[in-house]
Amino acid sequence: MMETGGMKGRREEWTREEVHAYLKERLGVQAVHAEYGMTELLSQAYSLGKGLFRRPAWMKVLVRDENDPFQLYDRKAAGVINVVDLANIYSCAFIATDDIGRLHADGAFEVLGRLDNSALRGCSLMVS
Repeated sequence: MMETGGMKGRREEWTREEVHAYLKERLGVQAVHAEYGMTELLSQAYSLGKGLFRRPAWMKVLVRDENDPFQLYDRKAAGVINVVDLANIYSCAFIATDDIGRLHADGAFEVLGRLDNSALRGCSLMVS
């Protein structure tokens, strides 16, 4: 089972933990994996469970201060996620998201939610 993103503002927002618990109960699976990516990037990060995402070596995830884009955080401090994807040759390889996240010492990262009042994003919003 692979989960690929949030509710995109179309329904009541659930946390990732709530979605995974619901899917595990309803489908009788042991684990729900997750993907973190966006159409502007060629690379994705994947979680095998517990919300810890692993990225390929050519994709870098940075966490910054919400109000100061030059203030980068290291491990354990929550902030806004920036992604550098070097697989994006001849295109924009740098994305400043409105996703809130946290870095871990082993290179993993977690996504904690979105900034309040951020624009709705996602491929599913294109379907009417």
